[in-house]
Amino acid sequence: MPTTDLLIIGGGIAGCAAALAAADAGLDVTVVTNSKAVKEGSNTAWAQGGIVYTGVGDSPDLLARDIHDAGAGICWEPAVRQLAELGPKLVKSILIDRCATPFDADEAGEPHRTEEAAHSVPRILHVGDYTGTAIARHLGQEVTATGGVRVLTNATSVDLILRGYHTESPTDIYGRPRCLGAYILDQTTGEVEPWVAGETLLATGGLGQVFLHTTNPRLSRGDGLAMAYRAGARVIQLEYVQFHPTAFYHQLAPRYLLTEALRGEGARLIDGDGHEFMPKYHELAALAPRDVVARGIHEEMLRRGEPCMYLDITHRDTAWLHDRFPKITAFLKDWGLDLGKDPIPVVPAAHYACGGVSVDLEGRTNVTGLRAAGEVTCTGVHGANRLASTSLLEGLVWGWRAGQSVAGCRAENPVPPIAEILPWRLEREEVDPALIQQDWMTIRQTMWNYVGLVRTTRRMNRALKILRGLQFDIETFYRRAELTDELIGLRNGAQAAIAITHQALRNRTSRGTHYRVDDDPRMEVRPQFTPQAVSGTNG
Repeated sequence: MPTTDLLIIGGGIAGCAAALAAADAGLDVTVVTNSKAVKEGSNTAWAQGGIVYTGVGDSPDLLARDIHDAGAGICWEPAVRQLAELGPKLVKSILIDRCATPFDADEAGEPHRTEEAAHSVPRILHVGDYTGTAIARHLGQEVTATGGVRVLTNATSVDLILRGYHTESPTDIYGRPRCLGAYILDQTTGEVEPWVAGETLLATGGLGQVFLHTTNPRLSRGDGLAMAYRAGARVIQLEYVQFHPTAFYHQLAPRYLLTEALRGEGARLIDGDGHEFMPKYHELAALAPRDVVARGIHEEMLRRGEPCMYLDITHRDTAWLHDRFPKITAFLKDWGLDLGKDPIPVVPAAHYACGGVSVDLEGRTNVTGLRAAGEVTCTGVHGANRLASTSLLEGLVWGWRAGQSVAGCRAENPVPPIAEILPWRLEREEVDPALIQQDWMTIRQTMWNYVGLVRTTRRMNRALKILRGLQFDIETFYRRAELTDELIGLRNGAQAAIAITHQALRNRTSRGTHYRVDDDPRMEVRPQFTPQAVSGTNG
């Protein structure tokens, strides 16, 4: 039974930053990814726009103010302050100096800074329109070259190992909850092996795949959130799911993200007749906070009875656009469109989870031995709506702080005895991929129609009824089926969808990304006050 000082589940910016910090301090670190390589498959690799740095005339106070303004008044000040003060320093020391990430430069050789929605000054570093891919590649190379770091690829985390549930002694249940590692599925052999760890860090990214339209990669299924939820970790603010305003729309195409930076460079939002409509929704027009822009597009689609609106940047030089946004240019070319000549059809799509596993400034959860960093968490930075390009920065900061903290607490959380860990019992009933596909479609359609951009009590109660029945069927089959990555993801997606719906139903106040059309305080709202709905525990 393998052991490690720090087990990191996820290979994006948060997981890699934690691995570097812990390995630098001499810890034995294991990174688990269900992709072919640590630099692939993560949400980080899909990020287009950029990462917050610091601009001319900028300051931590100014950045903090912008974060609070976007977060609709419910950001946690200590978390915002940590991000604003430490974030740009880590971008410089880790991404620029250590990993040599090739951020675009201006004519003077200085990093080029662009402006995005709700930022007071241009402060966003980028690598064309594939910033996340570049960061993931260079961070991944640094992690794999660092001594003391072991990377498990094509490996899926099944569940966390908990004292009292997965240990031999029946009296362990009376002790304080403690995470002892995780059960890991080897996708190539089908075998499940317990990995025992002094501490475990969830860095699994987002949950966009539970919605019909999403800009997230295939593996953003809410895996870490679901594992933490089952382990009794506190999860909060799940109702605040940010919908990116501008995903490419075509009936046959994926919902490809069209970065915020396009609007930062002057793109307007227009209707089918060429009229700009966002000024009537917000004084910042297309550069308003994302929730405002997304609902503005949604409202215009409903008002006009049209399936999409349009992003127009044809007033900018075509050659410059192709050079500035090469990845988007290539994608659109495949669909017969030119960024410099054609208005681009767009719709909102699920993009980022502002809520998640509740953590402190060092990534600790309420479960001893379990930490989390990145999009799977709720740090308090984002409040009810994330400021553009703070996601990568948050993953970098909390991953690094968590890795350092684990190293500092090594004596307090040594690797536990492995003799008392129960082995995984494998079942062998064959999994029908058609059933998995159908169940996923039910989850996605239900969440999009009933727990999407505009919510009502009746819709969310309907969603819970559908999702609970589906979850019962999935759990029943899961316990006798041969484990696959797809089945594990389906189980986690169902759990994540239910958790989101519970918390959205309980919060009757429209704020930021959570928008209810029946939020009148006189209205009776009756959420199901189960232990999961109240505290995020497993009852």
